[in-house]
Amino acid sequence: MAALMNTTMARLRDSFSLPGEVRVPGYSRSQTGIGIVHLGIGAFHRAHQALYTEEVLENSGGNWAICGVSLRSPKVRDQLAPQDGLYTLLERDGSGDRMRIIGAVREVLFAPESPETVLERMSTPETRIVSLTVSEKGYCHDPATGKLNTDHPDVQHDLRHPDCPRGALGFLVEALRLRKESGLPGFTVLCCDNLPENGRAVRGLVLEFAEWRDPKLANWIEANATFPCTMVDRIVPATTDVDRDSVARSFGIRDEGVVVGEPFRQWVIEDRFVCGRPVWEKVGAELVEDVRPYETMKLRLLNGTHSTLAYLGYLAGYEHVSDVMERLEFVKLLRAMMAEEIAPTLQMPAGVELTAYQAALLVRFSNPALKHRTWQIAMDGSQKLPQRLLGTIRDRFASGLAFPRLALAVAGWMRFVVGRDEQGHPLEVCDPLAEQFRQIAEETGMLRDDVLDTACAEAYVHRLLALRPIFGDDLPAVPEFATAVMTAFQQLLEVGVSEAVRRSA
Repeated sequence: MAALMNTTMARLRDSFSLPGEVRVPGYSRSQTGIGIVHLGIGAFHRAHQALYTEEVLENSGGNWAICGVSLRSPKVRDQLAPQDGLYTLLERDGSGDRMRIIGAVREVLFAPESPETVLERMSTPETRIVSLTVSEKGYCHDPATGKLNTDHPDVQHDLRHPDCPRGALGFLVEALRLRKESGLPGFTVLCCDNLPENGRAVRGLVLEFAEWRDPKLANWIEANATFPCTMVDRIVPATTDVDRDSVARSFGIRDEGVVVGEPFRQWVIEDRFVCGRPVWEKVGAELVEDVRPYETMKLRLLNGTHSTLAYLGYLAGYEHVSDVMERLEFVKLLRAMMAEEIAPTLQMPAGVELTAYQAALLVRFSNPALKHRTWQIAMDGSQKLPQRLLGTIRDRFASGLAFPRLALAVAGWMRFVVGRDEQGHPLEVCDPLAEQFRQIAEETGMLRDDVLDTACAEAYVHRLLALRPIFGDDLPAVPEFATAVMTAFQQLLEVGVSEAVRRSA
């Protein structure tokens, strides 16, 4: 009823006044030019990089406003365009909610409707940075090798129709070509997705894509664009109608663009920008020479354990991460996994306290005010496993060390993608390889007439391990790896998730 009533309220706009305790943009938005184009303007970008940029605009000024681009859905454009790009950031923890209005996003475009407008914005001289949060699958690559997947439909389309791209790589390369033809410098490509050495990875994919189009263009991009690596960290669950209603009750104005985040945030960036940048270091970002240690720490300790919680927690019947963290056996599993299997693989700069970071993660995961769905985190596992879990396993194996808890996490993913929970109810597997997973489950007999047949577990596990885009060529050839995962998978089937977790903790 509340949601229905609030839809009749006026929408958030620049001209509206808000309660005095709500922080609003403290600068002239109309006088602030756009200097950043962001591809993939979802909730995470608006709760993270846009917030840092907002604080720069307030404190230091500059023409660094953001043009946000949606590549797949008009949803964010439809939310923000009627609101002049404004939206509420709701920071939430056990002590309550804190709200502020973000004004850094000046323009929102939906690429499929007008790719030429997006390319024009990217290739204008005022645009100096193109940043991205398009998720791992948005780069059309082979996660195991990092190479361009030239069979991907977006890659095929964008090579055939370069002036009308639909993928992130197609937009980047065509915009850089337009700048080259206009005699303009390149721009900085700032990847903020969870890829190992993300800047270097995207640089390689852009150059590979450009090489297919024109080797001279690839050479120009190599010489005129920069691709800094970054590490981003903030837990940002999906916004719900309850969140929007809460803001509407506080403001008396409807905001369809609400985003929710935890208080913690971190951004580590390599300081390599070809056309300048905002002074993000003045608002808490860390500008460093080498981001790799920070990135590996976050991917393995935060993202790896987050995925572990997601697969095992969802299968055990828990909807939210904080619900899982109320179970002592899961907390013990994560604590041991981080301290005994993950942390020993990390080499951090002086001053970084890994023990404190691990303790903070357990507190952050337990935040009862953040309703972060386990199913949401479990999405797109085929794209996430290589960097979140498998890299750590490779390092453990190379050092002759065991990895039973990491093997349980991989087995949890395998159990999840069968498509049935512990009660036999269907669960939605949202993954680029979802149809292939179902085919494997059916062909091996693991899923027979929508019922699990545990006698076929070994065949099912070995078929999944043969998926080269996930496991590469090396891990399937390691008998100890296959044995560890098979043992963990059998245990999940025989005693259930909660008991398997308790035994592994």
